[in-house]
Order: sequence, then C-alpha cells, then structure tokens
Amino acid sequence: MMAPARPAPTNPPDPASVRRAVAFVVNLGAFLTPFMAASLNLGLPAMGRDLHMGATTLSWVASAYLLSAAVFTVPFGRIADIYGRRRILLWGNVFFTLFSLLAAFAPSAAVMIVLRVLQGAAGAMLFSTGTAILTSVFPPGDRGRILGQNVTAVYLGLALGPFAGGFLTQHFGWRSVFLVNFLLGLVLVATVLARLYDEWAEARGEVFDSVGALLYGATLVALMYGFSRLASTTGFWLLPLGLLGLGAFVVWEMRSRSPVLDVSLFRANPVFAFSSLAALIHYCATFAVTFMLSLYLQSVRGLSPQKAGLVLVAQPVMMALFSPLAGRLSDRIEPRVLASIGMSVTAVGIFLLSFLRAGTPTPLVVADLVFLGIGFAFFSSPNTNAVMSALDKRHLGVGSGILGTMRLLGQNLSMGVVMMVLALHVGSRPLASDTLVPFLRSLHLVFQVFSVLGIAGVFASLARGRVR
Repeated sequence: MMAPARPAPTNPPDPASVRRAVAFVVNLGAFLTPFMAASLNLGLPAMGRDLHMGATTLSWVASAYLLSAAVFTVPFGRIADIYGRRRILLWGNVFFTLFSLLAAFAPSAAVMIVLRVLQGAAGAMLFSTGTAILTSVFPPGDRGRILGQNVTAVYLGLALGPFAGGFLTQHFGWRSVFLVNFLLGLVLVATVLARLYDEWAEARGEVFDSVGALLYGATLVALMYGFSRLASTTGFWLLPLGLLGLGAFVVWEMRSRSPVLDVSLFRANPVFAFSSLAALIHYCATFAVTFMLSLYLQSVRGLSPQKAGLVLVAQPVMMALFSPLAGRLSDRIEPRVLASIGMSVTAVGIFLLSFLRAGTPTPLVVADLVFLGIGFAFFSSPNTNAVMSALDKRHLGVGSGILGTMRLLGQNLSMGVVMMVLALHVGSRPLASDTLVPFLRSLHLVFQVFSVLGIAGVFASLARGRVR
C-alpha cells in the first residue's frame, strides 16, 4: 500500500509548524469518528424506515463498525510501525472519506452494513496512528497537554454529534450525516497531503505477523459476538472458542520473532499493562451510561428526544472543558494519581445514578452527569499519557492500537452487560407503561455493576506504578 508520493519541500518546515499540522490532522480525525457515531444515532430511525431495517438490523449499523474497528486496530498499528504512520493515517482518511460517500447512497440494509464494516476498518487506521504520531512529534514535557487536546476533540465530537445529527436528519435526511463526514474527510486528506511530509516508522524492516493478525481478529470476533449472544446456543459455543483462540494467539505471539502484538509489553511493563487494563474497565463501566439514561429520560420521564439530548450533553461538555487541564497536569503530576482520582469520581457518579427513580428531579440528573464528566476527563487524558509514555518509539503504533482496542472492547462489553440485564428483566417487550418498573430495576442493576467495575478500575490504576 503506497501513499501518494509528493516531494519534500526545498526548505522543510520548522518543527513547530510540523507539530501544528500534526495536531490539526490528528485532532480533527479524533473528532470525526465519534462525531459520526453520535450524529448517526439520531438518524437511525429514519434510516430504518427508508431501508426497511428492524431494530436488530439497525443495531448492527453501530455494532458492525465497532467490531470491525476492534479487529483491525492493533494489526494496523503494527503495520504503521513497520511501513509508516503517515502512510496509514493518509489511507485511513482516504478510505473513511470514500466509504462515507458510498454510505450516503446505500440502497439497502445489507450494503449499509458492509460499508460500516469497511468504515470500521478505515477508522482503525486512524485509531492506531493518531496518538502514536502525536507521541512521536511532541516531546515528553508537552505530551500531556497535546494528548489532553486530543481527548477533548473526541468529547467535542460526542457533544456536537447529537445536535448536528438531529438537525441534519430533520432538515436534509439521514444521508446528509454521511455527506458531512465526507466533506470533513476531504479536509483531512488535503491537509495530510499538503502539510505532512515526515514519516514515522521506527520498526521499519521488521516482518508483519499475518498469522498472528488472523488469530487476533478471529479471537476478537468470537469473544465479542459470543458475549453479545451469551443467552443463546451461539454465544455458549463462541465464548469458549474465543478463549481458546486467545490462548493460541498468546502462545503464537510469544514464539514469533516479529509479533503483531508483543505480549512481553504486558509482562515486562506494568505501567503499560495496568494502564491498558484501567482503560478497558473504564470504558466498560461508562459507555452504556448514556444509552441507559437516554431510555430513562424518554421512556420513564417522558422527555422529548431534544430535551433528553440537552440533559445528556452535560457530561461530554465537562469532558471537553476539563480534559486539557487534566492533560497538562499529567505532565507535572504522576498520571497514576490523577487517573485514579478520575476513576474514583466516575465510580461514585455511576453509583449515584443507581438511585434514580421515576420522580428524580432533572437538575439532579444533570448535576450527576457534570460530576461524572469531570471524573471521566481526569481519568482519560492522564491515562493516555501514561500508556504512550511507557513505550519506546518502535512500539508507539501498537500502543496506540491497543489503547483504541481497549476502548472498543470496553464499549462492546458495556453494551453486552446492558443487553443481558434488559433481557433478564424486560425481555423482548417494548418499553411501555407495563415495563417501566422492570426497566428501572434493570437500570439500577446496570449502574450497580458499573460502579463495582469502577472500583476495580481504581485498583488497576493504582497498581500501574510510576511513569516518571
């Protein structure tokens, strides 16, 4: 896979200019993927009507993307370390932009889901390179600050997505969501071609482990799909197969001379291992909070989608406001301390949500979301700083890929917990007056489980040791 060649300028730009260009490209890319996911959620009902998709099929519009991204993120991180991160970043933007355009004209549900799988693979090329390039370009004393800005871009995408998605869908139709992402993608591609000349490939010359990549992908598909179907015979057989595959993958990687995922990173680098585990636990404990609260606000409290969105935006706004501060602080204060405080605040905030009742005042819900958003911000930026600062440059792409995979795995596991609890208490019945009581029981149980996970995450965060 060759990137479009362009000769370097006669007078290369100064390092500060390169850093500004890198920050713009990577942060816009970090904004783009969550913005699409959040805005597309508002267009799913209209998409379902147009393409004749039921609720289960619609869920695959989101799940296919997440699963594909999780499967490809670590392999593309390794490919980027070997062949060049700029190259993979550029092609990731090209393909993400192309598949956004094609999805805008998808004629059927099957075509849409296939395009979402391809878009997830393209997104994996962005997830696996962005953080690694930032870490390569910015010196250690500035990493916390720039990684905080990167996390802020993610949260801005999450915050603006629902407003943009609702506006675009209402006035221009759901296909316009993909067209807007296509236009943003064109800006990214043009900027990479015009401003980024350097290449980062500290593992150049090493061999890509294709067998390990296939084992990794098959294992993730079995584990994640099996977990989502745990109550069925399919899930009963896929989970054990996934665990066997995981064991085979670890054995293969330990024997490989050039592994797609160097498992020794986890054994020999406790900072990296426990920071990655903390990220997995954190996303597992938090991702489905918005999903459950959206159902609660609209089905139990009777708020309109627009008003529910205004309530839910309190959390990502706090994330966006406080992530830069947390990132800067992590350059001077041990990330272990800041991230553990953030995880503790998150666990408390989720536990408080387990006391929601049908008559809970809306301002109390908003206040808890503000508290939760601050905790999230003080965990994410310092934890990202800890992960990337614990690696040498030849492993930055893999480290970035693992961090992205932890996020995607956590998101899938979070939704898996919700699906199991709802199946237990509500079943296949629609949310109506006769199912509100069992739904509230489900909500309380989900948030109790998530708060316990948050406490476990605090211990994982504290166990990582010192970065500096």
